[in-house]
Amino acid sequence: MEFERIAVVGERELALGFKLIGIQDVFMSSGSAAVAKFTEILNAKQYNLVLVSENLREHMDSNALRMAETSLKPIVIFIPVPGSGAAQESVETLAKRILGVDIKSLKGA
Repeated sequence: MEFERIAVVGERELALGFKLIGIQDVFMSSGSAAVAKFTEILNAKQYNLVLVSENLREHMDSNALRMAETSLKPIVIFIPVPGSGAAQESVETLAKRILGVDIKSLKGA
């Protein structure tokens, strides 16, 4: 799968890093304003991948969280904010959530 359009939604610390590496569609926001922007992006279906600040989870209602976790286009990945100390999702959990593959069972194969 080729990612033609990528969007980033999150705090300044997260957004600036992605802007520096060349991602053009970066939306710097936090709290409920960021959740509103995220929902707008998700419903527009113009992006293939949306990177979202992990901190936005606590501001999302159950409907927005369900949309984020089940969306196939765009694929939504929550990214921890640098220096936040947020617990990072393991590679195994991320692969199972995003790809539906249990890589723990593949290790012995």
